[in-house]
Amino acid sequence: MSGQNELILIVSLIFIFGAALLAYKYFGKAGLYCISAIATVLANIEVLVIIKAFGMSQTLGNILFAVTFLVTDILSECEGRESANKAVFIGIFSSVFFLVISQSWMLYVPSSEDWAMPAITQIFSNTPRLVLASLSVYAISQMFDVWLYHQWWKLTEKKTGDKRKFLWLRNNGSTLVSQLINTLLFTLIAFAGTYDWKTVFSIFGSSYVIYIFTSLLDTPAVYIARRISDKKKLTPHLNSFAK
Repeated sequence: MSGQNELILIVSLIFIFGAALLAYKYFGKAGLYCISAIATVLANIEVLVIIKAFGMSQTLGNILFAVTFLVTDILSECEGRESANKAVFIGIFSSVFFLVISQSWMLYVPSSEDWAMPAITQIFSNTPRLVLASLSVYAISQMFDVWLYHQWWKLTEKKTGDKRKFLWLRNNGSTLVSQLINTLLFTLIAFAGTYDWKTVFSIFGSSYVIYIFTSLLDTPAVYIARRISDKKKLTPHLNSFAK
């Protein structure tokens, strides 16, 4: 059906970014840590699927990977650098845990009544390369993203004397650069030799185009998250004043 993939991607983006905001509003940092862990695991499964949308061949998982950058930017902005780095470490731990567990499934001898093992083996036999590629690239790009976010923050605060101004610049200035590193390294490590070079570069180009849009679209989410944080910080003060 024409436009089906595009519609699902748009709805997925709204749902996933919205879920991150709801998780932060109702569960605070713990909610974002959960989103980071879930997104890294599911993205490593989704990335096996290649679809065509917006006139480009691309892997699934782009939006789930994008939300991990949204998570670290929200945490950097509202909770501090240490909390953002913690989300990265949780994502790394989740990927390692998923890799070990998913590979252990194929060590079992299935029953004669089993029907799932052939499909599991077909899907997850390719997982180690993808997860190891994702794990190494994720660690590099996410740590760089957190570092660059705070470098932009120091620069804008120094220039304006206001810590809150230019959120959009530090958000996009860090995410667009780190996503470029993430996309290039992951595409080369995960798909070089698996697909022809034309397909590899097509995947790289389409993935980064998607990341450009998700980066620009996650900026309003970071502003909303900061408002949520401001209200949380203000509420105890108002309660104390009322007493």
